[in-house]
Amino acid sequence: MAPQRQFLRLLLLLSLPAFFLYSHYHSSPHLPLSSQSLNPNPDLDLPSNLGPRLNSIPNLSNFSFILKVLTFDRLSSLSRCLRSLAAAHYGHDTVHLHIYVDHFRHADNVSELLDQKLDESRRILEFVDGFDWKYGQKVVHYRTGNVGLQAQWLEAWWPSSDHEFAFVVEDDLELSPLYYKFLKSLIQNYYYNSSNFSPSIYGASLQRPRFVPGKHGNKIHLDDGTQIFLYQLVGTWGQLLFPKPWKEFRLWYDMHKAKGIKPFLQGMVTTGWYKKLGERIWTPWFISFIHSRGYFNIYTNFLHERALSVSHRDAGVNYGKTAGPDSYLLDESSLDIELLEMQPLTKLKWYDFCFNEVVPGRVIKSFEELGSVLYSLQKQYTIIFVSLFGASERFIRNLLCHFESSNIQNYILMGPNSDFLLDLARRGHPVIDVDQFLSSIRAHKMKSLRGSDMEVKKDILVKAYVIQKSLESGFNSWVVDGNMLPLSSSPFLDTIDANYDFHAGKTLEILFVRSSSSSRKVWVDDFIHKVAGMVDSVMGRGKKFVYIVGELLKLEGIRIKWVDEEGRLSLRIDSRNANQTSMAKGKKTVFWSPELGSDTIQKRLKEMDLWIIDSEDSCTAVVCHQS
Repeated sequence: MAPQRQFLRLLLLLSLPAFFLYSHYHSSPHLPLSSQSLNPNPDLDLPSNLGPRLNSIPNLSNFSFILKVLTFDRLSSLSRCLRSLAAAHYGHDTVHLHIYVDHFRHADNVSELLDQKLDESRRILEFVDGFDWKYGQKVVHYRTGNVGLQAQWLEAWWPSSDHEFAFVVEDDLELSPLYYKFLKSLIQNYYYNSSNFSPSIYGASLQRPRFVPGKHGNKIHLDDGTQIFLYQLVGTWGQLLFPKPWKEFRLWYDMHKAKGIKPFLQGMVTTGWYKKLGERIWTPWFISFIHSRGYFNIYTNFLHERALSVSHRDAGVNYGKTAGPDSYLLDESSLDIELLEMQPLTKLKWYDFCFNEVVPGRVIKSFEELGSVLYSLQKQYTIIFVSLFGASERFIRNLLCHFESSNIQNYILMGPNSDFLLDLARRGHPVIDVDQFLSSIRAHKMKSLRGSDMEVKKDILVKAYVIQKSLESGFNSWVVDGNMLPLSSSPFLDTIDANYDFHAGKTLEILFVRSSSSSRKVWVDDFIHKVAGMVDSVMGRGKKFVYIVGELLKLEGIRIKWVDEEGRLSLRIDSRNANQTSMAKGKKTVFWSPELGSDTIQKRLKEMDLWIIDSEDSCTAVVCHQS
């Protein structure tokens, strides 16, 4: 027996280092591990296609999951909902249950009706008091007055930490036994995994996606291989809420309510709901908040109309009469997929309120990266490059709202590295980080970027290089500054003359370069070096990129079509004319000098109905264009 005991001791000593290595490798990058077992549910008997991924989730000492059940006067619905929650797989996890019972309305004075309402309330309270919840604390909140759905949702939760999660369930829902395991795996993958985390994600909905709130939006169409995707719309039929975005929303809501700002968002069906129902509903508030922040929700897409959360659409506040289940419940008996196998965030598709695809995070840092983005953007083989240098953030956001309204999608924004630039990329706008982009180009030694006018020099050089890459890739290029607005979906196309490869504006800083063999022969490295060589000579003279290109092309004997010599193309906003609305008729663009002053510019744009952002610099409307 002695050799056996020695062998066991040796095996134990060898196993301990391996255990600590495993613990370190699988620990969360955001939370400290507790000293308990890495497997929070060691005795859970999982179906073969649910493991072993779940067992790799570390036991996070601060992790907290709370069920928030909202109910009113539907005892049979509540009973079905709670029984489905109690039948879910929690293993040894602690899951708290908070039940919010709204009070009946006091409007009716008929004694028989009052007695009936009082009896309904008593029966509901007796049921929830007697309901056995063995997974954690059960808390019942019985309101003294009727508050409605908005307050039920908004007052149900204020996160106590960044590791507390709420899953909000209305009482006519039925949950799959698999719902919790799926949500916990989702939290681990997309909240605690730093490589998959995005501050743009506010939670996850377990309902089957069916609704597009943007008027004239696309129908929801997903390929069979898409099991998880991101969509801006909140899902009220089983919604997981992440703590930080929910706190942010509550504070945003408080500020807007205090200032009397309504959640009106033009172009959205939900705005019509709010105008009809007012404060009886809460979703228009949250949708307006999500729109202002550019946030997204995780959704599932299971085949055959299945979901982990099913609404029975019982008669109540939302339905005059029972409509029946909206989906089929996905449970163990119908499980034919790898439920807990979740793709990296970079592989998932993102959709806006119109169910148009959004591609966040496109920050171009090199000449090579620009090429791949060009091919993804091409529309009529023309790309619009917009310089952010010297432009106000508010005016750029207003410009982007005009792009959305006019369905202009073939653009790339160029500017210095900043929080603003990264926020634009996070919201789905392709951007060029000019500092890194120019640093990546070895052909230029960057000598001309020194001096007090460095930003102007960067602006000129990046314009020269992006045109070169566009020509190499076979695309036409428009290069414009951020101090302009288009007045149509094709503001410059009517000015193109097929006999010219180069078009430019004398009053408006714009340049068009047609992709042709002759233009490619001109726009080579040597030409760009000449552009760089002229930068210092024009500093302080108010001359910029278009002037330099015009002078160099003149030396080459190449003709330029000047498209705005007499101001026919564009209207210049100034301080002299109080109202320039009538003067804008027939123009393709309006533009201004930054020296005019932001207040004056904004005032003029408002007079012309061209200021289409709100006090938070968000578009005042969602404009859908079917793809």
